[in-house]
Order: sequence, then structure tokens, then C-alpha cells
Amino acid sequence: MSTFKEIRGTLIKSVSSDPANPELGEIWYNNTIGSLKGYTFTADAWASGGNLNTARRAMGSVGTQTAAIGFGGNPPPNGSVDSEEYNGTSWTEGNNLGTGRHTLAGCGTQTAGLGFGGEATGSNTGATEEYDGTSWSEQNDLSTVRTALGGAGTQTAGLAFGGAPNLSATEEYDGTSWTAGGALGTARDAVAVGGAGTQTAGLAFGGRINPPFTVVGATEEYSGTAWTAGGTMGTARYNFGGGGTQTAAIGFGGYVPGNTGATELYDGSTWTTSPASLATARRQIVGCGTQASALAFGGYGPVDSNATEEFTGAFNATQTLTTNT
Repeated sequence: MSTFKEIRGTLIKSVSSDPANPELGEIWYNNTIGSLKGYTFTADAWASGGNLNTARRAMGSVGTQTAAIGFGGNPPPNGSVDSEEYNGTSWTEGNNLGTGRHTLAGCGTQTAGLGFGGEATGSNTGATEEYDGTSWSEQNDLSTVRTALGGAGTQTAGLAFGGAPNLSATEEYDGTSWTAGGALGTARDAVAVGGAGTQTAGLAFGGRINPPFTVVGATEEYSGTAWTAGGTMGTARYNFGGGGTQTAAIGFGGYVPGNTGATELYDGSTWTTSPASLATARRQIVGCGTQASALAFGGYGPVDSNATEEFTGAFNATQTLTTNT
């Protein structure tokens, strides 16, 4: 049997630098660095990240895969005040929320975050707090108190929609106050936690209608004025995580009924099921980030979880190949 050294330059081209625009599956020998290389496909994948310091479910979440915040949640029974920051490797404790609560929503970034709504001491709340990278500060409340709602946007252009009890109301935040926006076509709660999109290009997907208890996969797109129907999720679910934009969203985990780790991707028209599933199926999970680089953490399944998982979307790239020479 021939070795690579014997066939180099005959069946595999030898070049002094990597080609600028290789084709998928193309292989070459870079004789400058002495490496066999190829342009290959890497599939979607979830990988373990650093654990939360406090296991919990039903948190709020904002940020990216390498700069996230998880805040609030359950336990304790009346909602947690805990806030933690993620740097892409590990979680560190931050300053507490002013109002302890669970099943709240969030939007923005790690240094300019917004948390709103939820359930505190057994009652729904409209409490809104801003995070400056160090501390949380009280702001004007939502007009409609609610829990299990969805959120999207930024600290100065936020979007709140849906929530319990079975609401269709949408509100827009300008950095100071909330005002009414266009109503969802399907009133629901427990939509994707982590949300997707912006105040003028938002996305609401999944959730439940309660009462009567119905799990939905309905997707709606917000224009800044009104919601219109989008593609339906392949797996209807609620209490799940999400992230991304209106035209490139991700949804993962949740309750079907039964906990799931299934992941779906949205392209602005259609949801497709990713071959990658969460390692730990769980509900009341939260998320943030993008379709290509998402973060999932916390949740319940079958106990409160401190697990963090990082998603990398499929991509093509030049890689060094291993060979026997």
C-alpha cells in the first residue's frame, strides 16, 4: 500500500498556501507548513459549558454565548434574586435583582440588560429592572402585569409579549417607559425564553394556550407595529429556550408534554429540526445568543439543573487533516 509521501503531488495537489476559495471536500498538501488540509463540513453540535453556581429553572436571560446573564428563577419558592454572568467558560455571581421572581423575560446585553415581568411572592408582576454590567436598578413597570412572557430587543428598545394569564398584549420599552404595541394573533404564555429579534423585527414562537390547555408551535413576526403569521415549529412546545433574529432563530428544549432536548432552526419562513439535541432534556430552560452560537442553561429535568450547553451551528471550514505518513 502506498503512503501519503509516495503519492503527494500526484493524487493530492501540493501548494505553498491554502486556496482562497476551496470547494467542499477538496483536499491539498500545504508544503510551506507541511500539513495535509481539507475544506470540510462540520454539523450542528451542543457541547458542555461551565455550570451555574445555583441550580434553578425559569430564569430571565440576556446576552451572547460568551457574555451572558442569568437572573431570577426558582427556587426559592417566591423567586430568586440571584444574578450570574457567563464569560464563555464559567459563571460568576453578580449583584442581585431588586425584586426576586421567576418566569420573567429579558433582552439586551451583559452590560446593558433589561429584565421584566414574572411572578414574585405568588403574584404576577410588571416590575422592570435595568442592568449596567454591575447593578440592577428599578424602572417603570409594564402596563400589564404578567408572567411566562416573551422578550426581545435591547435595553432602550425592548419588546414584551404574551404571558400568563393567556395574554396577547405587546408592549414596547423606550429606555424609560412601556407603551402598547400590536397584539399577538394567538394569545399564549410560556413562549421561548430568551426571545429572538428586535423591537421592530421580533419573533414569538411556541408556547401554550391556557385555558384551554393547548401546546402550540405557532410563530409570529413583529414589524414594529403588528404581528403576522410565520412558519409553524416542527415540535409544538412550551417553557423552552431560544435566541437569534427574526430570520435566523433557534429554539431548544422545553416541554412537549415530556421534557425534550430537540433543537429547531428558523430561516424567516420555515423551521427545520437540527440533528443536534441538548445532552440534558429539560423544560423551563433559558437561552440567548445567535442561531450559529447559542447558549442554553438551567431548567428542570428531572430536578433543578445547573447545566450549561453551548451550540455551534453547522459550518464549512478549512481544517488540518490527520494522516499516517
